[in-house]
Amino acid sequence: MAITVRAVARPARTFATQIYLVEVWRGLAVTFRHLFVNLFRHAMKALGIRGFLPGSVTIQYPEDPAVLGKRARTRHRLLKRDDGAPRCTACLLCETICPAKCIRITAENAPDVAVEKRAKTFDIDLGMCVFCGYCVEACPVDAIHMDADDVELSSYSRQDMIWNMPELLGDKTKVPSGPA
Repeated sequence: MAITVRAVARPARTFATQIYLVEVWRGLAVTFRHLFVNLFRHAMKALGIRGFLPGSVTIQYPEDPAVLGKRARTRHRLLKRDDGAPRCTACLLCETICPAKCIRITAENAPDVAVEKRAKTFDIDLGMCVFCGYCVEACPVDAIHMDADDVELSSYSRQDMIWNMPELLGDKTKVPSGPA
């Protein structure tokens, strides 16, 4: 079976396309059109004239908190049992299914005979996490959730992006280090 290769004809480059002057003016026209349309709409609203579409709205973050949907996937949190112990049984399903490989779990034998294993360490590198939610879906004991409503995850160093078990359980608050 012969594969045929067909050459693609490129359009001729004119002087206007070489210096991008026409495209720059077209981009400025779009930007100024949005500016003046939204300026007009906000002026009509300020004057109390009804019947116009609302203008663009800028959310004044951090003064106004972010409005999250009910199914928003935010920072991870680990749940506890009734006795206060972590619910995680160290089955390693969340670590296995994670596409970013950002979860690290070390297992140990549990002192409780009803539970075979427990997590000795549970670390999540939020700098590598893609917030896909696969870890939540894979957990057979419902030990991990992504509904902490915490969207401010910025930090000054890579080490501050790694959350360990006490921080994920809520026993210890994460204190970011200052700028280097």
